Amino acid sequence: MNKTPIVSFFFLLIFVTVNAQEEKPEASAAELAKKLANPIASLISVPFQNNTDVGIGTYNGSRNTLNFQPVIPLKLNDKLNVITRVILPFISQQDIYSEGSSQTGLSDITASAFFSPSKTKNGVTWGVGPVFLVPVATNDLLGTQKWGIGPTGVFLKQSHGWTVGALVNQIWSFAGNEDRSNVNQLYLQPFFTHNWKSGAGVGGSFEITQNWEAETTTGFFIPYISGVTKVGKQMISLLVGPRIPISGPEANKPDFGVRAIVILVFPK
Repeated sequence: MNKTPIVSFFFLLIFVTVNAQEEKPEASAAELAKKLANPIASLISVPFQNNTDVGIGTYNGSRNTLNFQPVIPLKLNDKLNVITRVILPFISQQDIYSEGSSQTGLSDITASAFFSPSKTKNGVTWGVGPVFLVPVATNDLLGTQKWGIGPTGVFLKQSHGWTVGALVNQIWSFAGNEDRSNVNQLYLQPFFTHNWKSGAGVGGSFEITQNWEAETTTGFFIPYISGVTKVGKQMISLLVGPRIPISGPEANKPDFGVRAIVILVFPK
């Protein structure tokens, strides 16, 4: 695996973070960092989240997952917003199912809509709504071939530069290929972040997936550093950190992983 892009991204992020601390950029960087720490903020953003995992299963496989996940808020009225969030994964994996095997293509879409109060109270924000599973995978081994639906919600509090909260959803399949296993899956993501006035930040999240159908639990801890800067006139946020596996079936559990995110930000 070529580690040069990961290393280059890491040093770029350190450079951005140090410059942010020393040069005291625009005050808007702090506000953007605060909003980016909130999954349901009233802010249009387009994250490209790349996850690389190595040492997977019996055949020492590897998997790279690039998630395209735009977030678009819509104002329903003076008291209520709806925040739409779509996750479209592009996966490239080798030696997962057998030695020498490989699969590349799209996986299934997960789409959520959070109905959330337009104003926070004492730094507390929440949102609830539906989540949908849409079977668009281009390879049978990269998707479920099932349509799914369920509830999702997020709750968080922001105070003195800190953001602490959790996101959760539960998806049940209701249609699709009858020869494939049903989807009955819980996803839980507790998270915390501390941002400075420069827009630089540190934080972490736990990502836990409970597959009720297979009776398996998969978990990762992702600590990270982040920064906000400009490329030309485009505001962007950069984030990088390790993906540390904490639980999971041995057939799918990696030895180690890395996450890197570039977020295009479009302030109102």
